[in-house]
Amino acid sequence: MTRILVGAVLLGFGAAVLAQAPQGDWRDAREFLPLFAPSGPRAAAYRIYVSPRDLQTVLTQIGSEPAAMHPPGAWLPSAQLPLDAFGQTGGYDRAKLARLYGAKRALVARGPRESASPSTALGTGRPVEAWTLISPYPSRDLQRLEPGTMLIVLDLAFP
Repeated sequence: MTRILVGAVLLGFGAAVLAQAPQGDWRDAREFLPLFAPSGPRAAAYRIYVSPRDLQTVLTQIGSEPAAMHPPGAWLPSAQLPLDAFGQTGGYDRAKLARLYGAKRALVARGPRESASPSTALGTGRPVEAWTLISPYPSRDLQRLEPGTMLIVLDLAFP
């Protein structure tokens, strides 16, 4: 029983470290959670940030971070329809988002990350976060496309 409690505390500490904003000029954008994260308790596994930097600049930075994992196909930008980029779990108005992007595609890159916690050694080979980068991203009211990049983080260790 003691081992289970100690393990739970350590897992909770690791999750708290992961909840910090990524390095750089990212702004916590939790106002987007109702739009692009699932509703209910699962929403707590998601965090959203935005940066004024373009996707290529962000990907260059991520490429040098030790927590970024690089399996085949990870972090490669591709042009996607907005409904594919943002998925089906959020409460956003799909038709409005499609009209906003029009013929323009969102540039999307996805990849896994290991723990950046000082209590957990890198190189375990187990992803703890899934990152989705989208550029350009919509304004909160879905009225305009914002320059820069949106980061949607899914905590894979969330209970």
